[in-house]
Amino acid sequence: MHLFNRVKFRTPESVELEFTLAGIGNRAWALIIDYHILAFILVLLYVIFGVILVQLSDFWVTALGSNLGLWMIAIFFITTFAIYTGYFVFFETLWQGQTLGKRWAKIRVIRDDGRPIGLPQAALRGLLRPLDEFLFIGAFLIMLGRNEKRLGDFAAGTIVIQDQIPTGAATLTISEQAKLVHEELKQIADFSALLPDDFAVIREYLQRRNGMSPRAKSSLSLKLSQQVQAIINLEQIPLGVAPDVFLEAIYLAYKQTEY
Repeated sequence: MHLFNRVKFRTPESVELEFTLAGIGNRAWALIIDYHILAFILVLLYVIFGVILVQLSDFWVTALGSNLGLWMIAIFFITTFAIYTGYFVFFETLWQGQTLGKRWAKIRVIRDDGRPIGLPQAALRGLLRPLDEFLFIGAFLIMLGRNEKRLGDFAAGTIVIQDQIPTGAATLTISEQAKLVHEELKQIADFSALLPDDFAVIREYLQRRNGMSPRAKSSLSLKLSQQVQAIINLEQIPLGVAPDVFLEAIYLAYKQTEY
């Protein structure tokens, strides 16, 4: 495994995205944080459960009889597995590939084509996590594999990348011209044809463009603006509007019309 291993993907829109893989160190650090949070949650729930069990001990003995011990063991394992798996699935779905630990370590799970993950990908990764951690199988696969994938990543079609650029709208630089153009676009363009995945590519470009070379930035913004123009059935981009400004306006207009 190489330090700061980078990987490139081409989206269905023929947009090339480049990411820095998270690496075993960052992933281990995120997991340690998540395990401490999980341990706190589990201890808290077991204390509450223990108090309830003591208060209703007569009821449980009457209802379950001699099988009380077996039932308690079963409930213990089922609850532990549900919370353990559910924690990762819930947060990775809610925060587009991040748990509390991943946010702290500044890493994120994305799909192999560079798009945000959803519930199916998060669920597959979560369900296969116990197998990955058995005898450190996942750690060995991450260290030896070119794309640093564990079993859950192979099954879900995901990778884990460094997330050095925040994804909030406040991190984007929107020009004054784009703020004017987006009002016009809302009147003449069909934004219902623009899918969330298309919007994710636009957002990704706007966030990463400052790190691109001028030539790559110019070429990519032109290609992306032409593709978006076709998707929203726009006859032509408003006169005098640069591709970058057009994409900023699309970003603003879509944000206001998606709901």
